[in-house]
Amino acid sequence: MTVRQSIVFNGDLGSGKSTVSVEISKRLGLRRVSVGDLYRQMAQERQMTALQLNLHAELDQAVDGYVDQLQRDIAASGESLVMDSRLAWHFFTDALKVHMITEPGEAARRVLLRPSGPAESYTSMEEAKARLRERSESERGRFLVRYGVDKARLRNYDLVCDTTRAAAGEVIERIIDAYEGRLAPEVLRGAPPLLLLDPARVYPTEDVSGLRGLWDSDPTLVEEVAEAGETGLEPLEIGYTGEYFFVVNGHRRLSAALRNGFRMVPGRLVAEVDEPVVGTTSAVDFFAAQARPSLIHDWEAAHDIRLPLPEHALLAGDAVLAGEPGGIG
Repeated sequence: MTVRQSIVFNGDLGSGKSTVSVEISKRLGLRRVSVGDLYRQMAQERQMTALQLNLHAELDQAVDGYVDQLQRDIAASGESLVMDSRLAWHFFTDALKVHMITEPGEAARRVLLRPSGPAESYTSMEEAKARLRERSESERGRFLVRYGVDKARLRNYDLVCDTTRAAAGEVIERIIDAYEGRLAPEVLRGAPPLLLLDPARVYPTEDVSGLRGLWDSDPTLVEEVAEAGETGLEPLEIGYTGEYFFVVNGHRRLSAALRNGFRMVPGRLVAEVDEPVVGTTSAVDFFAAQARPSLIHDWEAAHDIRLPLPEHALLAGDAVLAGEPGGIG
């Protein structure tokens, strides 16, 4: 079993990076370094909010330069550690690179529950969502211009964890299993990233009516998936538009996971944004063609979940009525 040297965390604001990285640091006995804490300290010293410091850093390269050199020095030191930083994946080579995501409303709810400080303070859910999005976009643009890397590209990472409904303890166990080589090594070694997704946030691309006959012919599938558990489920084949995850292959397993109440399911990334899913059809175009409003609505009704309608579906001719699952009312 090969254990990587360090674990580096990147991800959405409010995704739980601090909570998870602190506990993993304790569990593994590794020193933890948080660049986010450093930025908040720098913002407070300048009497700025975290967003204001991000916008200032777009003009003043000295802000990022200091932090970048610190990360380069730590990476070069050879020390095994836990690094909580939005750019550590770019500087570290021998590390498990973890990207954490969550639904924007849930992220806003979490940050509103935190004790507010001089660098971070929000008065409402909508303000929190807007400012978190603005901070993330500011960072993404800055990293693209300054380093030529896109933090939103999932292939930069080894492990992508959706923490929307998963308990912190569950996320921690999965990351440690991945770090120590017990979780889906064939994906992590051969074709990363391994995706650990909330099944209630993954979109179908096949009509649920086509699965009903399969459920009748194989009624034990749900029980078999329950016995295997979340970690024993064969990874789904997943596409990603840059905003939405969707199933390319594995609708039955996804359905069984939802029926068992799973909060995380494993997936293998087949195509991302402009990468082809089938032939020359990109992930974005494939999703737009396959994920029709009626198909999404039927999947929601069959599994008692809610999936926000993507923009292309809102403009489609068979859009469901407002007030129905998947509707805009």
